[in-house]
Amino acid sequence: MSIATKRGDRGTTGLLYGGRVRKDSLRIECNGAVDEAQAAIGLARATLAAEGAAGPAAYAAGTIAELLVAVERDLWVLMAEVATAPANRHKLVAGVSLVTGEMLEHVESHVHALEAADVMPKEFVVPGQSTSSACLDVARTVVRRAERQAVRLRLPDDSFVVPYLNRLSDLCWLVARAVETEHLTSRAKGRPS
Repeated sequence: MSIATKRGDRGTTGLLYGGRVRKDSLRIECNGAVDEAQAAIGLARATLAAEGAAGPAAYAAGTIAELLVAVERDLWVLMAEVATAPANRHKLVAGVSLVTGEMLEHVESHVHALEAADVMPKEFVVPGQSTSSACLDVARTVVRRAERQAVRLRLPDDSFVVPYLNRLSDLCWLVARAVETEHLTSRAKGRPS
């Protein structure tokens, strides 16, 4: 079976559990941004491994990599939920094709743990202190775009898609700060003339 099915040649794509929509529909735009976020997180993970970057004691490089892999897998679940027409929502399976409160709590627990590890700078930071942190900052901005598009989808009130993306962007920011050895803050210590 070839990956080139040609079914999308007319500008439409299939939804999970049936139905087709235009490739520029908000649902597909949202999933495109989530797909980009997943790839950016993967790039950050690979960069962390190449740099041997590590965060605070509780977040050795391997722990951060495991966390990022878990998040990447969660994003497949999230994309499945977004790719399902409202009429087929009842067919979704919690944790497989439907984002759960437990998935959100897992990300949130790492947000709180990193906050407790005192990785938060006292003012705005300038991205780019390391390749790893820069990759995580790019991932964060893509996650934020996906979040904005998910809000526009007006998902059901019981959906965890928007809260998950919101916490994930926080997590990307905190991990980026955790792997920096020092933060370059927004205040210039001396401007070049």
